Amino acid sequence: MNRRVLPVAAALTASAALLLTACGSGGDDDSSSDKIKGADVGDTEASASPSSSASSGGVKRPEIPLPSTFTMTFEGWTNSDPKLQAVLDDGKEALRADHAAVIEADPDADYVAFYNEGAALESAHTWIKGFVKTDDSLTGKVRVFDSQVRLNSQGLGVLFYCVDENKAYTKNRKTNKVVGTPDNVSPFLQYRTTLEKTSQGVWKTRSVQTERGACGQ
Repeated sequence: MNRRVLPVAAALTASAALLLTACGSGGDDDSSSDKIKGADVGDTEASASPSSSASSGGVKRPEIPLPSTFTMTFEGWTNSDPKLQAVLDDGKEALRADHAAVIEADPDADYVAFYNEGAALESAHTWIKGFVKTDDSLTGKVRVFDSQVRLNSQGLGVLFYCVDENKAYTKNRKTNKVVGTPDNVSPFLQYRTTLEKTSQGVWKTRSVQTERGACGQ
């Protein structure tokens, strides 16, 4: 199963296979495919300027340093149920944290571990290290949309969403070469995640699956 492949397939030809296969989350959770649209597809990752995450439920949350050169817009990221909104909020921060760590070239950033655990944390570390190894960063825009969220019978949060990478690019730190998603590769990914609430009230992402091309516009 694949995880979090921005335009990396084109920019990092030497390591594309690594990023497409070694970044699988492991830790599959059968419950994540129950009652959410698109889950029967086979196995396979607010505008963001530098800012600190809002304290929610009395929890002090780390700053996620996304620069103005890379923005993430979350469309329709709301739910009338406060519990489900909390899952959406922390799921969003987990995605932002992973991308910020790529740009900061810091796999061990505290904000990554704050929002990820277990297999998802291991996967995030692998993905970020792939960029660090090739000295690549991210630039452009990412659109996140079509969120689907629920709590399963085990009390886990199940969050699916789509990511549009049409305007997202990798940028080499030394050469400044910018590369986008190849024409023959879909820029749309569906993320399928499970989250577990900690005793402090944070919904940490514990598993991630992605499938490229599973989402439309």
